[in-house]
Amino acid sequence: MDRLELKGKWNELKGKVKQAHGDLTDDDLQYEEGKEDELYGRLQTKTGKTREGVIDWLRSL
Repeated sequence: MDRLELKGKWNELKGKVKQAHGDLTDDDLQYEEGKEDELYGRLQTKTGKTREGVIDWLRSL
């Protein structure tokens, strides 16, 4: 998922991500431009998925 794709869809995806993993907090899901790697890292830690797994999961939502 490239930066532009993530940035454009993040507000929509954030709600779906919270539904799928209720233990994720707003801080875990905070998106800052240029810090996509940090976001992916937080999602990896909370979901137990690889980076590619997180990206594939986000694309499937």
